[in-house]
Amino acid sequence: MHATPLSIPDVVLFEPKVFGDERGFFFESFNQAKFEAAIGRQVTFVQDNHSRSVKNVLRGLHYQIQQPQGKLVRVVQGEVFDVAVDIRRSSPTFGKWVGAVLSAENKRQLWVPEGFAHGFVVTSESAEFLYKTTDYWAPAFERSIAWNDAAIGIEWPICGEPALSAKDQQAVLLAQAEYFT
Repeated sequence: MHATPLSIPDVVLFEPKVFGDERGFFFESFNQAKFEAAIGRQVTFVQDNHSRSVKNVLRGLHYQIQQPQGKLVRVVQGEVFDVAVDIRRSSPTFGKWVGAVLSAENKRQLWVPEGFAHGFVVTSESAEFLYKTTDYWAPAFERSIAWNDAAIGIEWPICGEPALSAKDQQAVLLAQAEYFT
């Protein structure tokens, strides 16, 4: 598995070595030792999540202000544009974002550490999205930052308005958001 830190180096893109032939393919989707070596620290995952969304659905930008979750995300059907926004006030990359295309075809995974808001938009007809988290879902601590906050300036690969949940329609701008120190 090849690990590449992105322009915000705490966010890491993982690309597996895939073995395939006319019968199908095989790849190692997770190896604790290799993962921890790539990100430079120990991590315990406590929850796996699976979502399915249709084209132009945008989920995010989500985070938990308490019980923050690190997320290892991947797509097993379809394609998404996945985004991480640094919301650690003391970070030199506070308010900056990085994004990557994740798909069933490229089999990439993205590590989004604690202290980041996370979101994705579906760019295929539908997508199934899997992710491991380092803490449990805690709805009382869940927060959302507006997907289109001009101060962040995410370049989403969509035309028109995305389909948002009611929660994401109420998301606040980064300037009004709770963030990490």
